Amino acid sequence: MSSTGKKEAEERSNPAGSARTLSLTVCSAAIGGTFQYGYNISIINAPTIYIQNFINDTYMERWKTVLDTPQVTLVWTLIVSAFSLGGLLGALLAGPMAVHFGRKASLLLNNSFLLVGAVVVLTCKVAKSFEMIILARFLVGINSGVSMNIQPMYFGESAPKHLRGAVAFSSAVFTAFGIFFGQVVGLTELLGSEPLWPYLLASNALPALIQLATLPWFPESPRYLLIDRGDREACVHALGRLRGGQVPPLEMEEMLQEQQMSAALKSGSSAPAKTPWSLFKDRDLRFQLRTVMTASSAMMLCGNDSIYFYASYIFMEAGIPPEKIQYITIGTGASEFTASILSNLMIEWVGRRYLLIGGYSLMACWSVVFTIALTLQSQGVAGMAYLSMACVFAYILSFGLGPAGVTGILPAEIFDQTARPAAYMVAGSLMWISLFLVGMLFPFIVNGLGNYCFLPFLVVCLVSAVVLGLTMPETKGKTLAQITAEFDRKNGRVMQVEEPEQYQLGKASSFTTLTDNPESDHKTDHKTSRKSTNGTEVLGYI
Repeated sequence: MSSTGKKEAEERSNPAGSARTLSLTVCSAAIGGTFQYGYNISIINAPTIYIQNFINDTYMERWKTVLDTPQVTLVWTLIVSAFSLGGLLGALLAGPMAVHFGRKASLLLNNSFLLVGAVVVLTCKVAKSFEMIILARFLVGINSGVSMNIQPMYFGESAPKHLRGAVAFSSAVFTAFGIFFGQVVGLTELLGSEPLWPYLLASNALPALIQLATLPWFPESPRYLLIDRGDREACVHALGRLRGGQVPPLEMEEMLQEQQMSAALKSGSSAPAKTPWSLFKDRDLRFQLRTVMTASSAMMLCGNDSIYFYASYIFMEAGIPPEKIQYITIGTGASEFTASILSNLMIEWVGRRYLLIGGYSLMACWSVVFTIALTLQSQGVAGMAYLSMACVFAYILSFGLGPAGVTGILPAEIFDQTARPAAYMVAGSLMWISLFLVGMLFPFIVNGLGNYCFLPFLVVCLVSAVVLGLTMPETKGKTLAQITAEFDRKNGRVMQVEEPEQYQLGKASSFTTLTDNPESDHKTDHKTSRKSTNGTEVLGYI
C-alpha cells in the first residue's frame, strides 16, 4: 500500500470522539433545518377542513356574508402557495446569508422567521384574521428555503470525504422523518382536532428552540473558515473538533488546494463569492450548473408531492374506512423515511449517480403501472384499487431511495467554495418555483387528463434519467479536482489532471500543533497543473 493509501486508511478510522461530534452536529443542525421542511409540509394537511371553516366563519363575522366554495378554495390555495413563495425568497436569501454570516450562524438566525410565524398563527384566532395564517406560512416557507440550501452545504463541508455522501444525505432522512412525524402529530387524538389546530401549526417552534439551545456548541464549517474567511487557525480548530482531536493531513491539504485553485489566495485574503449571474456566465462551470438545474427541477416536477394528493382517494377506493385513512396515510411518510435511511446506508456503496438515475427510472415505471391501474379501476376491474395503493407506496419508496437525498448533495460536491452558495441559490430557486407550479397546475392537470394525470410526471422522470445519465459523472469518494475533470471528460472537454503520486506531509498532527505552527504547511508546496484544451495552465498547491 502506498503512503497516500495508508494515510487515507488512517483518516477513515475515525476515533469515537470524531463520530460522536459529527453525529451530534448533524442532528442539531437538521432538527431545526430540513426536519422543519418535512414537518411543515406535513402538518398543514390534517387541519384543512378546520382552517377552511375558520376562513368562512371569520369572513361571515366580518362582512355578514358567506364565501362560496370556490372562494374558500382560493383563500386556501393562497395559504398553501404562501409556503412555496416564502421558500423561494428563502432560497434567494440563503446564499448571501451563508457567505456573510457563515453556515452555522445562518441556521441559527433562520429560526427567527419560524418563531415569529409561530406567534402569528397562535394569535390568528384571537385577532379573527385568516390573513395571519397566510403570513405565518410565508415566514415558515422562508425558514424552509434557507435551511434546505444551507444545511446540505454545512454538512458537505464538515464531513470527511468518505462520509460526505452519507452525512449530506442525512438531510433527506430528516426531511422524511419530519413528514412522518408531522403526520403522527396531526392525528385527531393529538393536535389534529378543531380546537388545537393553531397549536399544531405553531408546534414547529419546539424544534427551533432545540436547535437554538444545541447548535452553538458545535463547530462552524472548516472550509468556510479557511476559504471564505481566510482564518486558518479557526479552520484547524474546527476540523480537529469534528475529527476527534486529530487533523487529517490529506484532508487539510485538499482544502488548501481548493483554496488556491478557487481563489489564488494571497496571505490573509479571502475568496470573493460568486453570484448566480457570474455563475451563469462562467463557461467552465456550465456542465455542473446544467446538471444541478436538471436535478433540482426534476425533484419537484416528478410528482412525488402529487402522489400524496391521490393517496386518500385511493385508500378510500380500496375500501378503507374514512376514519382509518389518516392512519394508513402515515404509512406513506414511513415509506419515504424508511427509503431515505436505506439510501443513506447505500450511497457510499452504490454511488450518487446510480441512485439518482435508478430512482427516476423506477418512478417512470411506476407511473405507467399507476396510470394503467387508475384506468382499469375507473372501469370497475376488481383489485385495481389495491394495485393503485401499492403504486403509491412504490412511487414514494423510489423517490426516497435516490432523488430525495442525492439532489441536495450535488452542489456541495461539484462546485468549489466560492461558487457553492450561488449554486445552492440557483438550485433552491428552481426547486421552489417547480413546487409552486406543480401545486398550482396539478388540479387543472387532474381535471384535464383524469386518469392519465401522471403521464406528465412520467415524461419528467424519463427525461431526467436520460439527461443525468448522459451528463453526470460519479462523485463518490472524489476530490473537487477529480470531479471537475470527470465532468470535462464526460462532456467532451479533455482535461489532464496531474497530481503527485503521494503527499509529502509527514506524520499526522493534532490541531493544537498545527495551530501552534500555522505556517508549517507552506514550507513544502507541491504544484499541480491542469492543462485545458486551450493550453491554459491552472496551478494549485498541495
